[in-house]
Amino acid sequence: MSNPIYQIVSDELYSTLLSLNLLNKKVLRDFEIKRKYLDLRRSGFRSADAIDEILEAYPYLQFDTVRKIIYSIKLPEELDELEELYECS
Repeated sequence: MSNPIYQIVSDELYSTLLSLNLLNKKVLRDFEIKRKYLDLRRSGFRSADAIDEILEAYPYLQFDTVRKIIYSIKLPEELDELEELYECS
């Protein structure tokens, strides 16, 4: 698994935390799903098609579960964008 939280921790620290089982793998999976969804949308996929693509990679998840993940998880870069918006206001 690549480091889905590279904005927060270095790859080296991530590997160490992962090897010590100090990371919540479900949350990390959700970060990867959200990032994949955003990448697919930016490349021109319709929302439903992007979710279908994600479901191929995670067949044990249901459509509604993926929807919940992509609309509830906030990635570090999204939080930075929100912070910048509030600073400009």
